[in-house]
Amino acid sequence: MSAHAETESFLADIEGFLQQMVIDLTPTTTNAPGRGRPRVLPSLCLWAGLLVCVLRGFSSQLALWRLLSVHGLWSYPLFPVSDQAIYKRLAQEGPAPLQQLFEQVRRVLAERLAPVALSALAPWAPEVMVLDETQLDAIARRLPALRAVPAGDVRLLPGNLASLFDLRRQQWRRIAYSADPQQNEKVLARTMVQDLPTGSLLLADLGYFGFAWFDWLTDQQYYWISRLRTKTSYVLLHTFYQQGDTFDGLIFLGAHRADRAAHAVRLVQFRVDQTLYRYITNVCDPQQLSALQIAQLYARRWDIELAVNLVKSHLHLHMLWSAKAVVIQQQVWAVLIIAQILQALRMEVAKRAKVDPYEVSMQLLVLHLPQFAAAGRDPLRAIVEQGRFARIIRPSTRTVVGGPTIPPEAIQPPPADLSLWRLPRYAQRKCHRNDQARI
Repeated sequence: MSAHAETESFLADIEGFLQQMVIDLTPTTTNAPGRGRPRVLPSLCLWAGLLVCVLRGFSSQLALWRLLSVHGLWSYPLFPVSDQAIYKRLAQEGPAPLQQLFEQVRRVLAERLAPVALSALAPWAPEVMVLDETQLDAIARRLPALRAVPAGDVRLLPGNLASLFDLRRQQWRRIAYSADPQQNEKVLARTMVQDLPTGSLLLADLGYFGFAWFDWLTDQQYYWISRLRTKTSYVLLHTFYQQGDTFDGLIFLGAHRADRAAHAVRLVQFRVDQTLYRYITNVCDPQQLSALQIAQLYARRWDIELAVNLVKSHLHLHMLWSAKAVVIQQQVWAVLIIAQILQALRMEVAKRAKVDPYEVSMQLLVLHLPQFAAAGRDPLRAIVEQGRFARIIRPSTRTVVGGPTIPPEAIQPPPADLSLWRLPRYAQRKCHRNDQARI
């Protein structure tokens, strides 16, 4: 099959799948016979309209009402409903249908993207994931109940999104919404990763740093990489390599009886210019994962921040349509569905153009895809052919991560009788009590 035919097939598959899935979400009439007239607005059109609003950059529930009742959606008739009827329907329907659609889209795209996945990332691991949590932007004080709330008040924060992001496919694997914006990140951590294949590699920032959490991951046979938190004590067990500020060795986290991890981990340290980098991981074999590879993999944790920037900046999740939790969740799921498709389109463009996905500007992709389509051109083919000239495809501005290259013959193997486990004890810090109980 030609590249053009593959592109058209890909777009047709995704569009057809989305249309069918929206149809399958709920019956068009949900009223039982004899219990009132059928709904004027089918659920099919409500959810399709919500997705179209996200695609077109609309910024309110009122825009959804105008689309359905004034301008019209696709070939459907205009629906003679009030704006309040739209608000009521959204509140009644809940987020479950869009969550279901998100999961179906995720599964199809995961299979579709397998041939173009970034398989060179830790090829020995079944999956490479980033775990992160982001706070939703504050609600505008437009409702009467919120006008007296001062700017910056925690009551204006609608909650957090815990995210598990697939680095190889550039797709969200799992999303969990929490209405508590101050909830500790590790509260949902175990739930987010517990169904990953054994041997998967997990990257997370210092918000997830914790001895109990690291031990739990190791016990579950997951691999992980983290930065070392400043002032964390440890016990040196073995030195693989050391020269100046460059170090690679095995340690126990926690040098004191009151707070210490069970499993030994590997500490990698090196200096680049004036910055000292320190990473820890339970990949304890330097032959399996070198110091430079650790730094390069951890730098890919930034991919999830760029994905969040897509949903907040380019798909306007920074402008929440409502203060109601159910409508916020509906907007979140609709935005994430569209974001998954855009991420997949960028992977397809990168494959056709034979470039790294981050050489394809997501901002310009979002801008120009609909313009090429409106002109009657195949948008992906147009971007592949003209992307470099239009600077949609351009050298990535991401920082190139440096680090030491340690010769394999310079690595000193550990003694055969070195014990890599000890009896743990986890200090009950106040900020960790919730996650300690769960881990």
